[in-house]
Amino acid sequence: MSGTVPQGFSLPIQVVEAGGFTAWLAEDHSVPVVSLAWGWDGGAALDPEGQEGAASLLSSLLTEGAGSMDALAFADAARDEAIGIGFDADRDGFDGSLRALLPALPRAVELARLAMTVPRFDDEAVARVRARAIAGARQALEGPRGRASRAFWAAAYPGHPAGRPSSGTAESIAAITVDGMRGLMARQIHRGGLLVAASGAITAAQLADLLPTLFGSLPEGTPPTLPPLPAFTAFGTQVVPVTASQSTLIFGQQGIPVQDPDWEAAQVLLRVFSGGGFSSRLMHALREERGLTYGIYAGLDSLFEGSVLVGSAATANARVGEALGVLRAEWARMAESGPTQTEMDDAVSFLTGSQPLQFTDSRRIAGTLLAMRRNGRPLDWLEKRPERLRAVTRDHAARVAERLLVPEALSMTIAGQPEGL
Repeated sequence: MSGTVPQGFSLPIQVVEAGGFTAWLAEDHSVPVVSLAWGWDGGAALDPEGQEGAASLLSSLLTEGAGSMDALAFADAARDEAIGIGFDADRDGFDGSLRALLPALPRAVELARLAMTVPRFDDEAVARVRARAIAGARQALEGPRGRASRAFWAAAYPGHPAGRPSSGTAESIAAITVDGMRGLMARQIHRGGLLVAASGAITAAQLADLLPTLFGSLPEGTPPTLPPLPAFTAFGTQVVPVTASQSTLIFGQQGIPVQDPDWEAAQVLLRVFSGGGFSSRLMHALREERGLTYGIYAGLDSLFEGSVLVGSAATANARVGEALGVLRAEWARMAESGPTQTEMDDAVSFLTGSQPLQFTDSRRIAGTLLAMRRNGRPLDWLEKRPERLRAVTRDHAARVAERLLVPEALSMTIAGQPEGL
């Protein structure tokens, strides 16, 4: 991997305003494809108590028929012109997206508009999608990973939406009504707080014409006020009994928000310590040296204007105690001494050299622009990111390691039949 971003790499971003809407645009006519991504704050945070999974269910149903088209007709209309339209809800956001060849763009816009304004919620579609969601919720609790993840978030953020199961439970999904989803839709899908990004073979003038067509029918609305992420509740080690040959570990502690001055240094540090590659310290110590796991990873998960440092691994039940000992020792060692200069150089080389891979298709670019808007990034944030990463010194990374990695606060949930605790 090259140590620098290729000379001349940039992603020019235009700001397009029309009809009261604002979009960021990365224009590229090399392929006749256009992608749009848009979103609001909210998502599962707006789920009523006892109806967890409502936002997720709503996101699945918006494309199951709209206007005069039932689910089959809507799917056929999109498939006939190779149009991709989708919606998604996570813990604190609700997103939409479309992707279409240039000749099919007007039809794609019309289908997306109908999905957001006149979804049908036909009985057959609701029953089918609900059954699928319930099956998924039950399946998630059959294995150790789903059980561990649910218990981890509930223990870390009791009484906060971050601690609730965003995809719901079988019981909560069964309790969701069509009237409830229509009410949720009114609180979620409107002009207030809407963020839009676009990429591909579309000019600023064409996008200016498109924005009111796609979003002009949305009602006025007020962005929801979401509760800020509270401090992580350190809970030590908890065990969720699951009959399985392996135990799944979900571990973590307090993170730092994306606007924090230490954010870039934390990215370098975590690439060294717990990044996805085989060169990370955790992978080397647990997999390469001891064969304790096939993989281990940890990173910052941003939500509710804060973040959580969270990671996962799986290991044989008989070796859980050994794995925890190594994990805690490596956590303390990095917190005490920080990364070496060689590790820093390798991490920065990877992070800067791999940056262009984020922009290999219009969907990824539109999604990146939307994330930048959500995180309050300036227009030149991507262009200047390699420079910021190279400016991170070893001393800075060591200070961040001491701040971020707090061994006594490291908390974990173990789902399985662990031994050696």
